[in-house]
Amino acid sequence: MKAFAIKKYDKKGVLELIDVPAPIVKEDEVLVEIRASGLNVLDAKIKSGEFKMILPYKMPLILGHDVAGVITKVGTQVTRFKVGDEIYARVADFHIGTFAEYIAINEKDIALKPKNITMEEAASIPLVALTAWQALVEKANLKKGQKVFIQAGSGGVGTIAIQLAKHLGATVATTASEKSFAMLKELGADVLIDYKKEDFENVLKDYDLVLNSQDTKTLEKSLRILRRGGKVISISGPPTPAFAEAIGASWVVKTVLSLISFGIRKKAKKLGADYSFLFMRADGKQLSEITSLIETGVISPVLDKVFPFEQTNDALAYVESGRTKGKVVVKVK
Repeated sequence: MKAFAIKKYDKKGVLELIDVPAPIVKEDEVLVEIRASGLNVLDAKIKSGEFKMILPYKMPLILGHDVAGVITKVGTQVTRFKVGDEIYARVADFHIGTFAEYIAINEKDIALKPKNITMEEAASIPLVALTAWQALVEKANLKKGQKVFIQAGSGGVGTIAIQLAKHLGATVATTASEKSFAMLKELGADVLIDYKKEDFENVLKDYDLVLNSQDTKTLEKSLRILRRGGKVISISGPPTPAFAEAIGASWVVKTVLSLISFGIRKKAKKLGADYSFLFMRADGKQLSEITSLIETGVISPVLDKVFPFEQTNDALAYVESGRTKGKVVVKVK
C-alpha cells in the first residue's frame, strides 16, 4: 500500500511517499480502508521531533492521527464492529499512520461514523473533538453559567470547543481575526476579541476556565483573567510532572518536565489558579458520545480545505502555516 512517512525527525523536511505491506490485523483490531485522513498540528510537531522525549517513535514512521473509512477485516476477538461498517477514529499513540491507504486500529479506539456527515467531515473531527471533550467535560467539568475563554477560536480545536462549551451552557469568549467573527458567532461565541487590535487581558475578568493553545506569554496572561480557584488547561504545554506520571515516563523525563513547567505552576499557585497540561488520548466511547452530538446537530464539523492524497505534503504545510479556519483533510480514496 502507499503511505506518507518520515525517516528522521526534521522540521523542514517533507513526507516521503513509500510502498509498505498492508497492516497485519491483531485479534482485537479491525482493518480500515482509509477514505479520508485529518491533519493536525500534532503531526507537524511529531515530524519536527518536538515530542520525541514523550513519544519516542521508531523510524520510518507513517504519520497521521485522524481517520474515516470502511472496515474490511475484523480480528477474532472484535465484538462491536463488522466488515462494511463506516467508522472514524483518533488512533492511539504509537499506533498512528493514517496518511496511508489502510490502517489496523484497536476496536476500543473507534466509533461508527456519524450518518449525517461525509467521510471528509468525519476525518476532521476525532482529535479536536476528543481534545475539547477531555478538557471541558472530563477535566474541567464545565457547568451551565460558567465562563470559559477558548483561545484561537477559528482553529481546529477552537471551532469544536466553542460548540461544546455552548452546549454545556457556558458563556464563551474567544480570540480571532475580525474576518472570522461571523463564523464564530454562528458557532456560539458570546465575546469576540480581535487579537490584532485588543488584548484579551484588558477585556476578560473572573473567568472559570481557560483552554490554552498558544505560547507561554499568552498562557501567563490567561492566568490573570481567572477568578481565584479558576483553571487553565493547556494543550500546547508546558507538560507537567503529573502528566509525566500519568504516561509512566522515566525519572529523567519527569525531572525535565518538572523544570520546564516550574515557572508557570508557581505563577498559577500564587494567583490561586489551577494549571494542568492535557495531551489528549484515543477513546472510542467518548467519540461515540460526540457522534450523538453531531447527529443531533449540536456539533458541526468546520472544514477549511480538502487536499487529494498525493498532495499530503501541501496539506501539512498549510496546517503549519497557522492560517487554517477549521480543519484540513486529505481525501485518500
